[in-house]
Amino acid sequence: MPESVRRHYELYPYPSYPLFASVRRCDTYANNLSALWSFFNGELPPPGLSRILIAGCGSFAPYPFALANPGTQITALDLSRKSLQRARLHCLLHGVAGVDFVAGDLRDPGLAPGPYAMIDAYGVLHHLEEPLAGLRALEARLSEGGILRVMVYSRYTRREEDSIRRALRLLKVRDPEEVRRMVAKSARDSRLRAFFESSGEVASRSGLADALLHPQVMSYRIDEFLELVTASGLVPLRFAHPGALPEPEREIARVRGMEKEKRSPGNFVLYLGRGVKGPCRDEEAVFRLNPCLSQALAPWRPGALYVPGRLGQKNATLDGAERRFLRRFLNPVPADGLSSAELARAGRYADQLFLMRCRG
Repeated sequence: MPESVRRHYELYPYPSYPLFASVRRCDTYANNLSALWSFFNGELPPPGLSRILIAGCGSFAPYPFALANPGTQITALDLSRKSLQRARLHCLLHGVAGVDFVAGDLRDPGLAPGPYAMIDAYGVLHHLEEPLAGLRALEARLSEGGILRVMVYSRYTRREEDSIRRALRLLKVRDPEEVRRMVAKSARDSRLRAFFESSGEVASRSGLADALLHPQVMSYRIDEFLELVTASGLVPLRFAHPGALPEPEREIARVRGMEKEKRSPGNFVLYLGRGVKGPCRDEEAVFRLNPCLSQALAPWRPGALYVPGRLGQKNATLDGAERRFLRRFLNPVPADGLSSAELARAGRYADQLFLMRCRG
């Protein structure tokens, strides 16, 4: 990454969540390595391969990943030592351990060498001078069957931010407080004021700096993003931005249609794979509960439970009957131990990552 990007995050560690901001473990279910591996490979991760890399981890992501994966070796890699210090402190304050914090550039093959079963690069590639070199550096660290999640900026989602950012660069505005003074002086119907009133991102100093003052930003149309993916040698497995359809081909067609109207589903979130085996059929499966949900489903916890969807679609609220059904899978349940209706029900929960579906 350019030195300017490192300096930016030393000044503005991102994101700026309060240190005492906590996350329910059940909300981290889509970060669980066993759940993701079984979703895309139809089996549990091989022994000795329980390793996760968070590339460009920022100041927060190590906490929910460690919460989701106790006992898993997690490496948190970032250019910014200040971001790593805050991430380490957040983990310490919330009593989570098992994270190795590493400062440096993800393109350096000597740092955080693989293989990793899971790599997360959320909001990273679009800040690289050479995104393909960065993506290939991550691909080289990925194990066979490994999964890489990326998020990149979408051109039409970022259109207003990009326009304002370019204007601020031309004006040589580099300080968040100076931007806020400009907003205060702007007309009530100005685009700048309208953006500030509609965006939660700019409420914090680091959020404003990340959105409007970042020195290196690229946004993508869907086909530009797919060219990058194809050149890396990785295979698209599943889009996970809001509203995403389960099949990559259908989602690509949907997004292309939106882009013809200069619209977007949001920034692109995509799971990529290297030599994955593919999911297991319901009829051949042994089902297990995602371990991140076990405590939230305890019988002594009253009331309904809502856990947001993480694969593009909304989840239904779990009432008492659904919670009781899911508790059956605290121990492995083979498909032949379920009725046809129960098997279909279990399959739907496996599609949401609430259950793990593995070959028997």
